[in-house]
Amino acid sequence: MAYIAHIRKSDLEHQSVEEHLLGVKILAEMYGEPLGVKHITGLAGMLHDMGKYTDKFKNYLYEALENPESPPKRGSVDHSTAGGRLLYKLFHTGRIDRYKGILAEIVGNAIISHHSYLKDFLSPELESNYLNRVRDKEIEEYEESVRRFFEYTIGEDDFRLYVNQAELELSEFMGRNSSITLENKCMFLTKFVFSALIDADRTNTRCFEEKSLDEYKRPHFEGLFDTYYSRLMKEIDSFASYSSSPINRLRNQMSEQCDRFAEKPSGIYTLSIPTGGGKTLASLRYALKHARTYNKRHIIYVLPYTTIIEQNAAEVRRILQDDANILEHHSNVVEESDEDDEHMEGMLSVREKLKLAKDNWDSPIIFTTMVQFLNVFYDKGSRNIRRLHNLSESVIIFDEVQKVPVSCVSLFNTALNFLNLYAHSSIVLCTATQPALDFVEHKLSISPDAEMIKDIQQVITAFKRVEIQDCATDHFFNNESLVEFITDRMGETKSVLVILNTKSVVKNLYQQLLTGISEIPIYHLSTSMCAAHRKKKLDEVRELLKNGDKVICVSTPLIEAGVDVSFECVIRSLAGLDSIAQAAGRCNRHGEHVLRQVYVIDHEEENLRHLKEIQKGKQISKKILIDLKRDSLCHGGHLLSVQAMEKYFQEFYTDFKSALDYSIPKLGQSMTNLLFGGLANNKYYQEYATNKKVRLPLFIVNSYQTAAEHFNVIDDRNTSVIVPYGEEGKDIIAELNGAERIDDFSKLLRRAQQFTINLFDHELRTLDKNGGLERILDGQMMVLRDGAYSEEFGLDMENDSWSGLELY
Repeated sequence: MAYIAHIRKSDLEHQSVEEHLLGVKILAEMYGEPLGVKHITGLAGMLHDMGKYTDKFKNYLYEALENPESPPKRGSVDHSTAGGRLLYKLFHTGRIDRYKGILAEIVGNAIISHHSYLKDFLSPELESNYLNRVRDKEIEEYEESVRRFFEYTIGEDDFRLYVNQAELELSEFMGRNSSITLENKCMFLTKFVFSALIDADRTNTRCFEEKSLDEYKRPHFEGLFDTYYSRLMKEIDSFASYSSSPINRLRNQMSEQCDRFAEKPSGIYTLSIPTGGGKTLASLRYALKHARTYNKRHIIYVLPYTTIIEQNAAEVRRILQDDANILEHHSNVVEESDEDDEHMEGMLSVREKLKLAKDNWDSPIIFTTMVQFLNVFYDKGSRNIRRLHNLSESVIIFDEVQKVPVSCVSLFNTALNFLNLYAHSSIVLCTATQPALDFVEHKLSISPDAEMIKDIQQVITAFKRVEIQDCATDHFFNNESLVEFITDRMGETKSVLVILNTKSVVKNLYQQLLTGISEIPIYHLSTSMCAAHRKKKLDEVRELLKNGDKVICVSTPLIEAGVDVSFECVIRSLAGLDSIAQAAGRCNRHGEHVLRQVYVIDHEEENLRHLKEIQKGKQISKKILIDLKRDSLCHGGHLLSVQAMEKYFQEFYTDFKSALDYSIPKLGQSMTNLLFGGLANNKYYQEYATNKKVRLPLFIVNSYQTAAEHFNVIDDRNTSVIVPYGEEGKDIIAELNGAERIDDFSKLLRRAQQFTINLFDHELRTLDKNGGLERILDGQMMVLRDGAYSEEFGLDMENDSWSGLELY
């Protein structure tokens, strides 16, 4: 009698449990191959739905089929525990072999969690959610499901041989890199196995539903990278033929150094090209050359702001002449539910189809944000972690890496070390202002001779295009006096860019400028606008700049990191030195003039009470400005020297030392302790032994679920909302409402990235109360109503907390 995993809605075709388990096993093995753990990931795939070998689950499916309006009770059949229990009973009881015991824990946790998120081996309540499932829970028809698994899927002898191969892989994995702790290795391997299982399970289910077998061939892009490299070199050669300015000659020299550097083995490297030095194309040249040389599968750009994603992705698409294979991933448009979705099996609902839609970063070139990258490793829910395995065998470029949030520095460093040392990825830290990422306990394992550019101090001097004018140490500005200052500057120049720290002050200044200056175009930019909206505004600004017309632009810091604009004058509200340096990169960017002015001001109307990192950066920068006023030769003689930057970052990280490991005050714990703290400093492990007078019978005692539930890259979690900007934004919302096929959802979700904004919880509540929000697709997505989005400001709500929104 056949046991059923899924029933296809279109033709009521059945997928047997055997077909599903073996199909997921094949995919999971393929995903595990880069780390040398194919049998570990394959074991998870082979066992994950073993609990469907029951009459009760079969009856559950038939009942759901016959009564679609009144389906069986949610969670009435547990089919995900059985596989984890089998591993526990076979290899974690009696006389336990160390590596088989760890294998049972790592793979078993992935299996029992594949409809939610990884369980705590030990929770703050001193409970083991893992043991509660694999050891203690009552499971109906468990013995029958074991017997049927060995009868239909794999023989018991072959299964034990397969487990032995997985054990050898685990032993080899754990034996590598003695500088990394066992707990650290276990955590990353567990998350990698979980990622491979989630993606393999959803991919196999989607292929069955869509009658497709394409996913069983893992895409390789070597030929595509060859084509891309040729097209990029054609573009670079064209620059050399029509421009011989000193700036362009320097850019070309640094680009050539990146090309030669690409022949080195994969490592963690730095690319400290000054602002305006052509980092995007130079890093792309390195990435394509390195990917061709070392057979990498992806090139991934991780950027701090969505603004840079829009610009850089558009530029790369133009040069590489490819729209289809370059993915922009700004945010998660589909809401991630906290509840266990084990009941969602058989006939697929809209929610299930959205979950199965391709969202796994399997494109050759990917542009995403720092928030999304960190969420892959540390945030709750299965949608984020599904992408983790696709970070292996990649070239990953972190543009403006100095924007790593302070609380996440240790987590960031450990993730990069894993990707380089285990996942065979090459990491490039690309910025004009390299932060001191090794000035922490969990240090970054930067490669020897890591810097790609030679004689960096000479390059910085050669690139000097601006002078920093200190207007911050003697007096304060408000928006009224700033309007007068801008008016005076417009009498001397044709274009002024003003960058302030908070959205409310930016908006207020923009409105005052509109009142006071009528004959000059004035633009306002913030992340209250969706990506498509900001792109349109920036294109208009660029056209005015290109034509030499007068223009004023007032913006939050979104414009300063990598956006390719060149104003004759920049005014920057006091912040960290890295922000001031980035703002300076928007002035005289291409050396059009001999020298131009960047004015640093102190704005008294900015409320930085909740923006601690900006506030601290501002204080340190002001101290350095005062030092330079007293002694013009200190700190290298100018505000943006290498010496000043080193002084700035060392003091910045020292002041935030207690926060670098992502403290969770509510628990009196850090994320690093919860995820990979050893037994000696694991508070819960010690309390368990004291209270229960017995040692917890596990090799891994860390709290993966608790850590994920408390993780936010920013202090307040955001929700992505689709906005009805322009005809395309409205069309996407309408098409999503009418979509049925999983492939249609996949395509529409990609298009929707350009039409989303991210809102704090209090903003969502206000909009909901005022009727500004609409929920579509069974409540799985939220969209703004027309009246809540304006052509001038985007979402028009007062909010000083720009920093969180900027990161998305």
